[in-house]
Amino acid sequence: METLITILSGVLVTVATYLLLSQNMIRIILGSAILSHAANLLLMAMGGFEKGNVPLLGENASGFTDALPQALILTAIVISFGVTAIFLVLAYRTYEENGTDNLEALRGNNDE
Repeated sequence: METLITILSGVLVTVATYLLLSQNMIRIILGSAILSHAANLLLMAMGGFEKGNVPLLGENASGFTDALPQALILTAIVISFGVTAIFLVLAYRTYEENGTDNLEALRGNNDE
């Protein structure tokens, strides 16, 4: 299962890189969101998919599940949601001011 998730994470990184190299701001924002999802999947795969009990005091279990990967992924989801929201607001304001979301056209407008 870890191998499949790692391969899926690699595919998502490839798609995100393609979108980040675009000239359209919405594609760049989608690429950054997909890249954050790929990082979350990679963190989950590196944490492992082991079965075990919750780490509670007084429990006599042979193995416990590590809660650190889930905590890191939850924190990364919240941060990526905030960053994506800020990117979307900036893209909307840029489109509202300039009438385009093409970065090459925006670069031409600033040179004049």
